[in-house]
Amino acid sequence: GAEKYSPRAKAVIALGRYYLGLPFCRIEQYQALVGVPVADATQWELAERVADSAWPVFESLWDLAAQGEVIFQDDTHVRILALLAENRRADAAGAPLERRGMFTTGLVARVGGRVICLYRSGRAHAGDNLSALLARREAGRDPPIVMSDALAANQRDDDDTLIRCHCLAHGRRQFTDLEEVFPAEAHHVVTVLNQVFEHEAETRRQAMPAAERLGHRQACGGPLLEALHDWLEHRFQDRAVEPNSSLGKAFTHVLNHWQTLTQFLRVEGAPLDSNTVERALKLIIRQRKNSLFYASPHGAHVASILTSLIATCVQASVNVLEYLVALQVHRSAVCRQPAAWLPWNYQDNLAPA
Repeated sequence: GAEKYSPRAKAVIALGRYYLGLPFCRIEQYQALVGVPVADATQWELAERVADSAWPVFESLWDLAAQGEVIFQDDTHVRILALLAENRRADAAGAPLERRGMFTTGLVARVGGRVICLYRSGRAHAGDNLSALLARREAGRDPPIVMSDALAANQRDDDDTLIRCHCLAHGRRQFTDLEEVFPAEAHHVVTVLNQVFEHEAETRRQAMPAAERLGHRQACGGPLLEALHDWLEHRFQDRAVEPNSSLGKAFTHVLNHWQTLTQFLRVEGAPLDSNTVERALKLIIRQRKNSLFYASPHGAHVASILTSLIATCVQASVNVLEYLVALQVHRSAVCRQPAAWLPWNYQDNLAPA
């Protein structure tokens, strides 16, 4: 029989769940309220159909993102009911699993002026997902610049094949959290780092090209950070800071990661902080706060496909509703040549009306 739901209706339902983060049961109640009842199970099937039209593009975006000059990575927690049940079964059998945790990794890649946002949920953490991404990188490319916070879950065994940067904003936060307890020391560090961020904001205001921005960073931020490094080391050497105190740990964190925290002083195009991916993960966190969980790894995968496309459209200022409609209408063409159906080039391939 004729299809009851139009591609536009399916796309609207997908956006309600994966952009607004509304659970299907809430959308069901809302639809009933406005006199157009759609059962939550039906909505899930419709969203799954949108993902089915979109997954070739999702795969194509992974290939493209793997060639990125700069890649941001981070994790947030996720609950997948089937995996939680797996944990419980393993506990009951007395055979604890090697991996119990569940994460949604966000990867944001800058590729030749484009920004691609990718998500993946499951037992793998950001380091694993970065490795999976870089396995698709063409041989002979320069090593990518990779920005993350300094958590072990973000590292890979072969981290030396990339230019690792650590987030200076996370480094600063270690001290802002201590301003009440150690006002003098914490305030000094925060003040210096604020100046560095202010100089960086100036390069953005002037829209400096990468090479000029690097020179500005070296001239303005370089001396500030060099003096800060000396000050941190001397406070330790003069035993003015107890190494095991919260302040000592913040000192140690910054000194141990000094090279990666200050990569932007040496590497053209290196970012200062991981805010780009933190913002990208807000879309996933919004889903978690409203919808709490995914039932299965498959449900989480559907969410990853659609959220990745939505977030990438947002970055490209593309009308995401029209885009999701086009992917469904031209599904066979999308399957044949997904790279021709990316958010920024799909309109070239629409059949003339």
